[in-house]
Amino acid sequence: MKSKLLACCALMIMMTSCNDKKTTTDETALPSITGTWELVSSRVIAKGDTTVTYPVKGQEMIKMFAGNHFSFLKHDTSQGKGDSAVFDAGGGTYELKGEDYSEHLQYCNYREWENRDFHFKLRTKGDSLIQSGIEKIDSLDINQEILEIYVRKH
Repeated sequence: MKSKLLACCALMIMMTSCNDKKTTTDETALPSITGTWELVSSRVIAKGDTTVTYPVKGQEMIKMFAGNHFSFLKHDTSQGKGDSAVFDAGGGTYELKGEDYSEHLQYCNYREWENRDFHFKLRTKGDSLIQSGIEKIDSLDINQEILEIYVRKH
């Protein structure tokens, strides 16, 4: 009987130790990016010139993360009517290691951007997600730095 009691106590101590370590790991882990984020600010720096690319009156953009996939959608709020009609979409897989964020763009309405990899830094601060880095596609003569700021949609 004593051996069963000792074994039970030992098992409880081991389980408690494992739980303590898990709690410590969770406290130091980055917040989850899973969910939907709304773009609030964007700028592009190319050839030394900075261009504010968002916000744009009459447009909305979101970025979504689920599992290891991402997608983005941008549209005008006039339902495609008028000179400012726009619809952009894309998605693919991503990998996040610390602040190092990589996207493999599999789908995009700008088809020449498909099947390309992009490497960025991704940080969270409260309900904000900040993505920055270089978009470079030699064949399209694209070499630009981006800074995008999103807020979590609830």
